[in-house]
Amino acid sequence: MKTEIKINNDILIWAIERAGSNIDDVSKKIPAFTNWLSGKKKPTLKQLQSFAQKLHLPFGYLFLETPPEEKLPIPFFRTIKTEQDRVSLNVYDTILIIQQRQKWLSDYLRDNEYEKLEFVGKFKNESNVQEIVSSIRETLKLSENWANEFPNWEKAKEHFTQKIEDAGIIVTFSSIVGNNSHRKINVEECRGFVLVDEYAPFMFINSADSKSAQIFTLAHELAHIWVGQSAGFDFRQLQPADNPTEILCDKIAAEFLVPEKLLINILQEKQNIENIAKKFKVSQIVIARRLLDIGRLSQKEFFEFYNGYINSDIQRKEKKEDGGDFYNTQRKRLSIRFLSFVNQAVLENKLLIRDAYLLTSMKASTYHKFMKEHLF
Repeated sequence: MKTEIKINNDILIWAIERAGSNIDDVSKKIPAFTNWLSGKKKPTLKQLQSFAQKLHLPFGYLFLETPPEEKLPIPFFRTIKTEQDRVSLNVYDTILIIQQRQKWLSDYLRDNEYEKLEFVGKFKNESNVQEIVSSIRETLKLSENWANEFPNWEKAKEHFTQKIEDAGIIVTFSSIVGNNSHRKINVEECRGFVLVDEYAPFMFINSADSKSAQIFTLAHELAHIWVGQSAGFDFRQLQPADNPTEILCDKIAAEFLVPEKLLINILQEKQNIENIAKKFKVSQIVIARRLLDIGRLSQKEFFEFYNGYINSDIQRKEKKEDGGDFYNTQRKRLSIRFLSFVNQAVLENKLLIRDAYLLTSMKASTYHKFMKEHLF
């Protein structure tokens, strides 16, 4: 005889709302669910396990008397304020996954007497854009017009990412939760987030975004590390949220990628937005935003350009994610720098192999094949 278990209805309803679903949708997937709510039937242990799995809920939560308070560990800035203060479960879980990886790596680096990264929070109480931009360039060893040295934005992004990782920052590119391709992260909700730490700062970039626009997110997150504040953001219409830190980081990113002095010189040559974007290896929208910043475009003109551009065939083609090699994708999702430390810790017997599987979201066979054949 199957054992039926009594579960608080408040927990069941909360679990549904937490997952961004509703009673009707859950009832289609689990026909017995409405009977649980009405009290006609009680769920079995197996049914509850299935329920928790479908809603991406820690199984133990179902046995609590009241719903737990789940607080986002970082501020999440939205360009347009909404009544819904929560982020989606996919974004929330991704932040927790990256936070778990960061905690492990930060502890590992401390235990092994690595030095703090001096640039983290270096400008915590300052707002001089030029000074901060100069510090970032100096640390990354990048010239003012570094991007112009590369034939396209993809090569520029690869070089930029490598320079960031060389400085001690972990950079991850993904558009899904862990390795679950069914749990996608919407670009309009989250273009990225950054978790600041003196030993192991982590940057997350939504790889579903247009490739050239990802460079702006990278620069924006760098600014957050230099001012010492973790955050997530949606960057609707490439506009920062109405927050002093966001506005400052936005200015830093814009000046770092498209220096005003260089932009004005190029404008004297009467170049169009497309050609200017190619020179700086950023999205045309970033150039349009920069022209808005320096008063060369009105807000009306900028939003007209923005709306036209995102609906164009060019943008749709840019947004297509790279297919192909799983292991190459893993290198980007997890960061070669992070994976190298995990591998090193396992070889030194400072990390259990089962914990390495959890940290990398890989199955045992995949993990060993990756570390042996695809790490470098």
